[in-house]
Amino acid sequence: MNETPKCAKCQHYYITWDKVFPYGCRAMGFKSHRTPAAVVRESSGQECLAYAEKTKGVK
Repeated sequence: MNETPKCAKCQHYYITWDKVFPYGCRAMGFKSHRTPAAVVRESSGQECLAYAEKTKGVK
C-alpha cells in the first residue's frame, strides 16, 4: 500500500471555523469535510502533489 501524505504534517493544511467544511488546503484553495489528500486522491486518482512537510521555526 502506498504511503499517503499526512495532511496534518503539511504546511498548506489548516483547520477552518466552518462546521460543514472543517479541513482546508491553502495550496489547492479549497475546504472539505474530509482531509484534502483524500479529496485530491478521489478526484484525480493521484496523491497530492502540493504536499510540503512543515518546517520548524527558524531562529
